[in-house]
Amino acid sequence: MIADRKTPPATTDSRGGVAVLLVSGFLGSGKTTLVRHLLDDAIANGVKVAIVTNEFGELGLDAALIGEGGQATVELEGGCVCCQLSDELLDTLQELRESVDPDRIIIETSGVALPYDTLVQLWREPVNSWLADDAALVVVDALQVYEQRDLEGTFEQQVSSADLLLLNKIDLVPESALPAIEARLRAMEPDAPLLHASHCQVDPSVLFTPRPSQLGDEQQTREQRRAPAERGAHDEHDHEQFASEVISVADDSDLEQLEAELLKTSPLRVKGFVRVGGRVKLLQGVGSRLDVSDAADGVDDKLVGRVVIIRRASDQSRDS
Repeated sequence: MIADRKTPPATTDSRGGVAVLLVSGFLGSGKTTLVRHLLDDAIANGVKVAIVTNEFGELGLDAALIGEGGQATVELEGGCVCCQLSDELLDTLQELRESVDPDRIIIETSGVALPYDTLVQLWREPVNSWLADDAALVVVDALQVYEQRDLEGTFEQQVSSADLLLLNKIDLVPESALPAIEARLRAMEPDAPLLHASHCQVDPSVLFTPRPSQLGDEQQTREQRRAPAERGAHDEHDHEQFASEVISVADDSDLEQLEAELLKTSPLRVKGFVRVGGRVKLLQGVGSRLDVSDAADGVDDKLVGRVVIIRRASDQSRDS
């Protein structure tokens, strides 16, 4: 998925390397929505962008949600880029460098990945010779914090590893609750710039080098920025606490009944495509909130009628 350019955009640092944005965040925070927004902006402005997405589970939906794949969109499935797929991530980045030569790279991690452990991979050879500034953007679901759902463990480790925090879905919480939500995040990460957004609508220029002055951050080379070891390493990262399964949904299923059945599984995240009335619908859920919307054209038929459910492994064992 490439938008060719006529003139080079100002997206790299003084060394001329390729800027990398790592998009992380807990399950259902809005990462894929943000990546689609950044991709649309890149296409509109003639910026060549490469996207690497990574899902927890085996079904691979994010590439379909982002759009047609093409040579500059790569999806790594069946593991996590911060550990099981770390070598595959490096190989993929090097291949993109040689075949696409992008201006920017966006890495969307799974909802259970840790930014720190993924960024460490970017300091390995051979990619460390041509990557420029890297930044870990952690997308936070404001409603999740407001309802105090799943704020320990993985969520806290993600937030504490952030270079930038994007507090998303602020339209779903009372404005009066925002100071308390911010305070909760600041207790986990006191220094990272914090941006507000609804539907991940944020100015892309804020997220790529050169950094804008409003973030209070002078432009720095990769060597001058915090090394990964200073970003807060975490000794344990246990994916066994999460489990994913794929269920089949028949065409024209009763959506209310389907919603009730899904909620019985105590899901953290639900995502999939279903066909209702001859139209493909996108089914997405976070916790007890489920939404159905029209899917974009061109969804692969192999993905329709399949829904991914992610929940804590302890919940799954309790239900079985």
